[in-house]
Amino acid sequence: MHLVCGVDEAGRGPLAGPVYAAAVILDAARPIVGLADSKKLSERKRERLALEIREKALAFAIAWASVEEIDSINILQATLLAMRRAVEALPLQPAEALIDGNRCPLLAMPARAIIRGDASEPAISAASILAKTARDAEMRNIHLAFPQYALDRHKGYDTQVHRAALKLHGPAFFHRRSFAPVRALLADHDEDAS
Repeated sequence: MHLVCGVDEAGRGPLAGPVYAAAVILDAARPIVGLADSKKLSERKRERLALEIREKALAFAIAWASVEEIDSINILQATLLAMRRAVEALPLQPAEALIDGNRCPLLAMPARAIIRGDASEPAISAASILAKTARDAEMRNIHLAFPQYALDRHKGYDTQVHRAALKLHGPAFFHRRSFAPVRALLADHDEDAS
């Protein structure tokens, strides 16, 4: 059987939190209706589909790269690292990997990059949904300890609410210091301190 896994990430753009990736091998005998790019789905529909994917897929794995990794190797390399970790964590070895986007991580099997693959390849759509729901859950967990940043609302993305909280409270350990808005706030803070 020629097993193909779909791979996608969630959280390249935010100012806070890890970048997540998922790899999914779908079961042709158990189709999942409604798979689409996770960004085009409501939160409720994503959560429902994530449960169905976990139940019906032949295999799936979710991985991430930390804020420290993002800051030390850059967001693109951290994304590729998270993707590689997800594929390597699969309990079944796929013959091929379909990667959302225009770059492929280094993998032990052939990989093909597909631009907007999360909209055209069901396995990539499934990976997109698992990565997004897992990352959102992590941001809600961080929110419980640090409610002042309202991470439950914007999930770490660059919003007015997030920027206002950053100005007021300063960056926390889960903020990406290599991202320009956070770096600028740190520089302002250093100037104020001197």
